[in-house]
Order: sequence, then structure tokens, then C-alpha cells
Amino acid sequence: MTYDARSALLRAALDAAERGWHVFPLRPGTKRPALHGEQACPRTRECTAGHRKWEQRATTDPDRIRAAWSRAPFNVGIATGPSGLLVVDLDMPKDKGSSDAPSGAATFRAVCERAGHPVPDTYRTRTASGGQHLYLAAPDGIRLPNTAGTIGELVDTRAWGGYVVAAGSCTPSGAYEALCGSVAASLPSWLQSILEPAPRTSQAPSVAVAGQSRRYADVALDSEARSVAAAQLGAREAALFRAARALGRFVAWGDLPRHVVEQALQEAGEAAGLTVSECRSTLRSALNWSITHNTRRRDAA
Repeated sequence: MTYDARSALLRAALDAAERGWHVFPLRPGTKRPALHGEQACPRTRECTAGHRKWEQRATTDPDRIRAAWSRAPFNVGIATGPSGLLVVDLDMPKDKGSSDAPSGAATFRAVCERAGHPVPDTYRTRTASGGQHLYLAAPDGIRLPNTAGTIGELVDTRAWGGYVVAAGSCTPSGAYEALCGSVAASLPSWLQSILEPAPRTSQAPSVAVAGQSRRYADVALDSEARSVAAAQLGAREAALFRAARALGRFVAWGDLPRHVVEQALQEAGEAAGLTVSECRSTLRSALNWSITHNTRRRDAA
């Protein structure tokens, strides 16, 4: 990569930092963090007191940014949580030859229309795959999680625990480019209400019963996710379907937020070898059925 290209990436990192967005280096030409992992942590400098992950090490300090990008032509990652951002990730269909599969942008536009609001007019970028990232400023004092398919098919979000690739970065699939908007608009309250973790049921039979139920739900979630991740070829989709059916009742009862169940089982299904779209479609149908058929909690034994 030429010196000019490296300078452009440094400029992209500094531009993001000037907006108050915390950046960290991604491996040249990729979307993967360039920082060392916990197993290889030298326990020096920033990690003297213990390993610090990319989200903790992302920075707006121009001196640190210049020092990092002087070493290699790193792509630019933006840690969304520390940056106060909620980024809506609008993907393209995996099968680009299918004309009847709506894009994430089309799905999100339909969601906005049903909610009676326009698509937020905000800073956005085109991703290397042809999708879009919509940058929104999250309210102070809340920690929104990442979501996968909660809003709709091919519509994910990145907040705390997530990151996006900044405009100016390049991969073999293409470049990330700024499209429009100069600032990140505020996250609309109607969209925030979809993304916030569901509140716990306030009128539980008793504090003891409610606490016991939530603990049981957490154990069940962990157990089902491990079972799905360990499923063998030929049984993976069935295992994911059964797990979603089993956990859906805890969503219906208010013991587990739906997005937590979806994310845990999505990750488990992908770990088992299922594709992103296979996991999403299976999870959506199984959870919808289970939530619909478990609207009432059975009496405690």
C-alpha cells in the first residue's frame, strides 16, 4: 500500500476522532481488530493492570492515533459504545441474484413507515458489500446492546460491545464511503423503545418466585446455547429450533429479553456451522410461535 493510502487512512481515523468517536486499528484490508488478544497480552503499557480489549483501548487522542497508524496502513474501527453511537447496519441479501429478497435498507424503511416516522436523516456510510450504516447518537445514561434481526431481516445494530468500519477503510470487497449527513442525528425514541432490553415483570407472584424464575431462565439460556453450539451436522437447525421454542416462554413471561435470547442463539448457531440467514429465519419463526403460545405463566409447582 502506498504512503498516500496510509495517509488517507490516518486522516480517516483522525476525522472520526474529531467527531468524538473512539477509534482503534483494524488489520490492513480487513474488518478484524489489529490489537492483541487476551492470550497474547504482554501485560504492559495500557494492559499493565490487566488485559484491555479493543473497546477499552479505542481512543480519540490524536497522538495515540498518529503513533498507531504510523506502523501500518490499518483500516479504522469505531467502537460504537464509548463513542455514544447506535449504528443501524443495513445489510444486502446474501443471494444477490434473488430479486424478491428485500435489502436491509428496504426493510428498515418499511419499519419506519409502519411506525409513522421517516428514516432518520443522519450521517451514513456505504459498506464494502453495498449495504449502509446509519449513525445515530444514543442518549446519555443508557447502554444499548448489539442486536441481530430484532428490528427486521438484515437490520442489525451496533452499540456497546460492537464496532463498525469507518469511512475511508478498504477491503478486497470494496471501500467504506461516507454518503450523506455531517453529524449523527439523535436516536429516535420510537426506535430506542424497540432496542432497549424489555423490563422485568413488575407484578410477579413474589420476589422469591420471580428471582428463582429469572435464575432458572439464565441457566436455561446458557444450557440451550451450549447444546446448539455443540450440535452436529444434520441436527444443527433442529437443535436451534428446539432451543428457541424452549426459551421463547421466558421471553413471553418477562424473564429474558428477546434480543438476549436471539443474540445468544444466533452466536451458538453460527458456531455450530449454520449461516447467518439460516439462524435468523429459524429463530424468528420458533420464537414467535413460542411467545404466542406461552403468554401465561404456568402456576408455580
